Amino acid sequence: MGDGYHTGTYAFILVLFILLVIVGCSCYGGYDGYGY
Repeated sequence: MGDGYHTGTYAFILVLFILLVIVGCSCYGGYDGYGY
């Protein structure tokens, strides 16, 4: 039970993680090698 809730929570965490990576790259000059 709660499969839809779990999927929504996972998607929400994934979006937050992507935003964190984007902000981190822009703040630290692309330390992951993306060159941002």
